[in-house]
Amino acid sequence: MTGTLINYAGILVGGLTGLLLGSRLKEKLKQTIISALGLFTLLYAISLFLETQNALIVLGSLLIGILLGEWWRIEEGLMALGEKLEGRLNHSGRGEGSSRFIQGFLSSTLLFCIGPMAVLGSLQDGLSGGSYTLIIKSILDAFAALAFASSLGAGVLFSSVPVLLYQGSITLLAQQVQRVATPEMLNELSATGGVILAGLAISNIMEIKKIRTGNFLPALLVAPLLVFFLSLFK
Repeated sequence: MTGTLINYAGILVGGLTGLLLGSRLKEKLKQTIISALGLFTLLYAISLFLETQNALIVLGSLLIGILLGEWWRIEEGLMALGEKLEGRLNHSGRGEGSSRFIQGFLSSTLLFCIGPMAVLGSLQDGLSGGSYTLIIKSILDAFAALAFASSLGAGVLFSSVPVLLYQGSITLLAQQVQRVATPEMLNELSATGGVILAGLAISNIMEIKKIRTGNFLPALLVAPLLVFFLSLFK
């Protein structure tokens, strides 16, 4: 769990720094930082998708995952959680302030949790005790949290909790079940995560088009399962 705890602390430090500097950063600079982060996320997402060895697995995972996400109303649940947390901050502002809090919470949660570094780093932490990958991720997440918090507010800080739960769960599972995922499973999971990250960059970061990316999340579970079932017929 060492790597995940470092990642958790990195997001808090970066987010708090962003909140403290937020009023001192010019609006144009904030928007430029967010735009740069969006472009980087989009290009990074494309590189993840290119890791796929079977694009049909990615497509199938997305379709099944979206059906499950819409059924379970995941995005609505994340937004409701963000609203509940925002209500406890004792801020007098509503409306736009609430929207900023939810956007910060949802955008940063998806960004920090989706991707191969979260999965591979957590598996490495659980299987071998090595935290190197998650330490690198912690540095990247800290800078991202700084940029997000300076523009979107305190919601970014609360995204550290889903990261702790998500990565911590994978680490604990890896400690109990070695070789929980094959390289092929991780490749398709990463590629599927890349598509979701691209949607996040377009919708939540650069705000080009609204995409309900939260409801895509079950696809990350579907992808390795599809790889497993298809391997039975080889």
